[in-house]
Amino acid sequence: MGSPFLTLGAVLCTMAMISNWMSQTLPSLVGLNITRFTSSNLLTQISPREGWQVYSSAQDSDGRCICTVVAPEQNLCSRDAKSKQLRQLLEKVQNMSQSIEVLNLRTERDYQYVQKMETQMKVVRVKFRQIEEDRKTLLTRHFQDLKEKMDELLPLIPVLEQYKTDAQLITQFKEEIRNLTGILTTIQQEIGAFDYEELHQRVLGLETRLRDCMKKLTCGKLMKITGPVTVKASGPRFGAWMTDPTASEKNNRVWYMDGFTSRMVREYKSLADFVTGAESRTYNLPYKWAGTSHLVYNGSLFFNKFQSNIVIKYSFATGKILNQRSLDNAGFNNVYPYTWGGHSDIDLMADEFGVWAVYATNQNAGNIVISQLRQDTLEVIKSWNTGYPKRSAGESFMICGTLYVTNSHLTGAKVFYSYSTKTSTYEYTDIPFHNQYFHISMLDYNSRDRALYAWNNGHQVLFNVTLFHIIKTDNDA
Repeated sequence: MGSPFLTLGAVLCTMAMISNWMSQTLPSLVGLNITRFTSSNLLTQISPREGWQVYSSAQDSDGRCICTVVAPEQNLCSRDAKSKQLRQLLEKVQNMSQSIEVLNLRTERDYQYVQKMETQMKVVRVKFRQIEEDRKTLLTRHFQDLKEKMDELLPLIPVLEQYKTDAQLITQFKEEIRNLTGILTTIQQEIGAFDYEELHQRVLGLETRLRDCMKKLTCGKLMKITGPVTVKASGPRFGAWMTDPTASEKNNRVWYMDGFTSRMVREYKSLADFVTGAESRTYNLPYKWAGTSHLVYNGSLFFNKFQSNIVIKYSFATGKILNQRSLDNAGFNNVYPYTWGGHSDIDLMADEFGVWAVYATNQNAGNIVISQLRQDTLEVIKSWNTGYPKRSAGESFMICGTLYVTNSHLTGAKVFYSYSTKTSTYEYTDIPFHNQYFHISMLDYNSRDRALYAWNNGHQVLFNVTLFHIIKTDNDA
């Protein structure tokens, strides 16, 4: 069987009945759209009674994963919805019962105050009778006693008011519980007992299938660039900032290198620290770098040594140079830079296939040369000579073994040329993107984030990319 092709214009099918469950159980899949695709009837019809079925995946125009799903028949979904309603009502009744218990305890306490007040009232009544019997003789003597008794009674007035309020609330609660009991009885008669653990296991099973679906994604072709999102405004007109595409999800360190020649590298523990400027560490490199096309990969910094065609691999962990090697015949020192200049002769980058160097040579008439490097020794594995002049390019980046060349130095920026190292062929493209601050001096793809990192005239920005995917299915030969 062949592989179905999933296009960006596919219809989106949301599953509203389980959206709340998925938002609680599948936090890592937020933003996941679920839909169904077929091509030449390649997918066998599956009975909805078999439960949730996941077949394939892709990305939509916003870069989110899209998976093929067959949902259970509708009456099962309705059953789930009623079960959820039953659970919510049961929780509400439990909360009501707790509230009533609290009110009862407080009512008993207030009743004790009322009893005390009753005793005090009887004493006062006796005092009044004595005063009435002999107002003239007893008035002076009992007046002070009466005043003290009245002072004792004053704090009981708000207690009585609260007691009346509590009594009203208890009445309302009792009425509401009677109504809820009737509703619960009706629902229970309709759907009977339901196993919530079974439903939970079904959701977990769907999560597993969705993850398997996402793993089917292969390398894709660039279709769209959206954004940018401005992360921060700092530094001079030229510079570079990056994260490590090989790092774990919990490792989000950011490295910052301003200017096109220096030795100082700033490190931040997270993107949030980078935004606030909370540096965690600084590194003073043994050599100056050239340009802005540096790379952090697998815990090491790859950079072009200033005024040379030497590539250096520097370890952040040890603070030492792990390796260095010259790129044969590569132009340097503004011989073959990008259009904007800045000693950008040698561009180091990474994608899903590893580490690359993009540069130009006299032997290739100043046109771009693409070389794949061994990340440990920096040896050239293989090189491809393109026919595109490097000095005419604004910036470039690699995605899935394909070099994309831009005119990012212009206001109306776009990707207009690509070269595939897989087929050794090129094509002219027309993929526009927004050059918001009018001067891009660094543009690199991060395969972990599926995003482009850019330095745009003293602003650090991110672009999202949309890729066209060919899906691997279980029926592929």
